[in-house]
Amino acid sequence: MSKEMFRNIDAVIFDMDGTLVDSMWMWRAIDIEYLGRFRIPLPEGLQSRIEGMSFHETAVYFKEHFPIPDSLEEIKDQWNRMAWDKYANEVPLKPGIPEFLAECTNRGILLGIATSNSRELVENIASVHDLRAHFSCIMTGSDVERGKPAPDIYLAVARELGVKPDRCLVFEDIVPGIQAGKNAGMKVCAVEDAYSAGQSDRKRKLADYYIPDYYGIFD
Repeated sequence: MSKEMFRNIDAVIFDMDGTLVDSMWMWRAIDIEYLGRFRIPLPEGLQSRIEGMSFHETAVYFKEHFPIPDSLEEIKDQWNRMAWDKYANEVPLKPGIPEFLAECTNRGILLGIATSNSRELVENIASVHDLRAHFSCIMTGSDVERGKPAPDIYLAVARELGVKPDRCLVFEDIVPGIQAGKNAGMKVCAVEDAYSAGQSDRKRKLADYYIPDYYGIFD
C-alpha cells in the first residue's frame, strides 16, 4: 500500500483527536460533566452535530443551544482545564504513531497537524508526547475562518509547509475531516477509531485509503 499511498507525496498532515492520539472518547465525557454542572442532560446525537467544528465554533453552539451562564471564553477555559488532565494522564498516542512519524522524518516527508482543538491543548499534547521535533506546522481551528468539512485548515497547513495540496496526504478519523481533506484536493487516509466505528463503511467510501493502525505502513 505504501508505494501507492506515498507516490508524489511531499507532506503528511494529521488531524489530532482520534488520529494522532486516542482521545475521542473523552470529549463525550467532558460534555456530560460540563453540561451536568448546569443540570443539563447530554442530548442524544450532540457529538454528531458538533463533529468537525472548531473549538470556538463548538463553544458558540453550546452557548446558543443550552441555558449556560458562562461566557464563550469561560466555556473554553473550562474545557481546556477539564481536557488537559485527561490528555496528560489518560490519552495515549494511536498505535504505531511513534514509529510512523520517525520513518516519515527519515524519508524527508514534511509533517503538519490540522486540528479543530484549541491551541493550548494541542501544544500541551505535543509537549507531553514529544511530537514537536517531527512537526513543522501546527494549526488549529482558531487559525482559519471555517471548521471542517471546509478545507480551510488543510489548505492553510499546506501553505505553511510550502507544499501544493495535491502533494499532501491527510490522515483523518471522522467523516467531516475526511471531507475537509478531499475538499482541499488532497489524498486522504481514514484511520480506524472506536468512536467512529459506526461510520466505518462511509469512511472507507470517502477516503482514498483506510488503515486499522500505523504499524507497517512503509513495509
